[in-house]
Amino acid sequence: MARTRKATEAPIDRLEAMLARLQLSGIRDQLDNLLDEAARANLSARETLFLLCEREIARKDHRRIEMALKLAHFPAVKELAGFDFEAQPSIDPKQIRDLAASRWIANGENVLLLGPPGVGKTHLSIALGREAILAGYTVQFTTATTLVAGLAKAHGERRLDEKLLALAKPKLLIVDELGYLPLEPDAAHLFFQLVSRRYETGAMLITSNRSVAEWGTVFADPVVATAILDRLLHHSHVLTIRGDSYRLRAKRKSGLIQPPAADGPPVGSASLRPVSGGANLQPTS
Repeated sequence: MARTRKATEAPIDRLEAMLARLQLSGIRDQLDNLLDEAARANLSARETLFLLCEREIARKDHRRIEMALKLAHFPAVKELAGFDFEAQPSIDPKQIRDLAASRWIANGENVLLLGPPGVGKTHLSIALGREAILAGYTVQFTTATTLVAGLAKAHGERRLDEKLLALAKPKLLIVDELGYLPLEPDAAHLFFQLVSRRYETGAMLITSNRSVAEWGTVFADPVVATAILDRLLHHSHVLTIRGDSYRLRAKRKSGLIQPPAADGPPVGSASLRPVSGGANLQPTS
């Protein structure tokens, strides 16, 4: 009896060892349950093999997505399903759905989300980043101030090329809140090097409360700002949000804050035009 038990256990041990060697942990960890499921459904050998492979792929995809979400460093969990398009009628939901398909990332294109604070730019950037991860792309999220500070530090330590190489690796680099805080004096030149490194090879998504016409002020260098925009807008999708702030809407309803004046466009809603004299910088999609 003991010899029979050893004879039946040995192939199982060898099977688990082979599954581990092939890195098929999804099948190995659920083998008995999967085989029971196949037996209850009277699956053929081919159908059983399909079931095993399907569950293994699902396990690997789940772990890949979990790891990619951690590496992206998103500041919060935001999804497109949670975005209130009715509250922001200036946004075309179809255009956002098209961007969520992530074809622009495969093509190394850029997305600029412009508009005043509180209209959902960061929400959309994170949501599109999550969709990119689900589509199999690597993503990194950072704020503009953190990004430029990191570039400046690397430059001072004589490892700027190493930093630029690391920032060039993600298929999508999201830079949030450009223009909200003053940048370092050399920010324009450092940011230009990053944009040039990723030009037509890696996609960028940038959110800003300033229209592109104001980026010369943002970077304190209109000439370099124009060169940056020339590359960013060459293959781009520019969305300008003209809605009201989510965070202040409730306060206005309660009368604590007066609504903004009706005349004049909101911050970030200026039409696209050159930062300084030169070629027209109209975006192409």
